Amino acid sequence: MYLTLLKTSITIFSVFIFSCCTSTKNTSTDTINSNDSKMEVAKMMEKGFKKGVIVASDKEGDCPYTIQLEDDNYKYFLDPINITEDFKKDGEKIWVKFAGLRMMNRCEKANPVSIIEIHVREE
Repeated sequence: MYLTLLKTSITIFSVFIFSCCTSTKNTSTDTINSNDSKMEVAKMMEKGFKKGVIVASDKEGDCPYTIQLEDDNYKYFLDPINITEDFKKDGEKIWVKFAGLRMMNRCEKANPVSIIEIHVREE
């Protein structure tokens, strides 16, 4: 009887230790991935990129594709005059560097810009 109780206790203890170790590994991996993501954001912003999302529209008088940027307190739209077909996907999250243009707006809600560099965002 004593031997059976000892075997049961050792089994329960082993299962407990195994489950704790597995849980810790997942948490560590999630933390590392989160830190990598934060480092990527800091690195891209340091290089002059802005976070954006491609917004498609088929409304009359509206730009067919705009880039919605989020600044600290507000959202605003850009009208990219040289966006390539690869990035004409509604909802595509991007990193973008751009230069403002001194020309008339092609649509009411967005300011015209020239894209200097653009990349898909991994978030």
